[in-house]
Amino acid sequence: MPTTVQTGMILIDDEPRLTQIIAFKSEPYSGKWRVINGLDGFALDREIRAAGWHVFFMAAEVKVMFFGLIRARKVQDALKRIMAKVRSQNFNCIEVTGIVAKRFLGVPYATVSAHSRHIQQSCQLDDDRRRAGQISGMRAVSSQRMSAISSSS
Repeated sequence: MPTTVQTGMILIDDEPRLTQIIAFKSEPYSGKWRVINGLDGFALDREIRAAGWHVFFMAAEVKVMFFGLIRARKVQDALKRIMAKVRSQNFNCIEVTGIVAKRFLGVPYATVSAHSRHIQQSCQLDDDRRRAGQISGMRAVSSQRMSAISSSS
C-alpha cells in the first residue's frame, strides 16, 4: 500500500478485463484496488477512449471525515471507507479530489473526498444491477483462469 495518498490519485478495481484492455502502470493499493501511476483523470479518460471504452464521472462527491491531524494511516483508512462506499454502488474507479485539514473549537479533523468513476464498454452508463453483474462476471472469469493456471502447473 503506498504511503502517500494525494489529490488527483486514481484508483481502479483490479478487474482483469480492464487491466488487459487498458495499458497503464499500476500498483496494488488495498484489497482489489490498484493505484494508477502517472495518469490524472483527463489522461485516464484519453487512454480509455483510445481503447474504445468509456469512462463516466459521477458528480456526487463521496466524503469521509476523521478526527485528528492528517497522517498517512488515517488518510488510508478514510480512503478504504470511500472504496467500500463506491464498491457498494458497483463503480470500478475512484478519483481522490480533496484532503483538507480543518479545526472546530480547537479540535483538528480532516475530510477526504473523492468522485466515483466507472469504466465500461457501452457509451451509456449501465444501471446498478447490470454493473454488479459485470463485476461479478469479470471476477468469475478471473478465478477460472487462476484455477486453470494452477491446475496446469
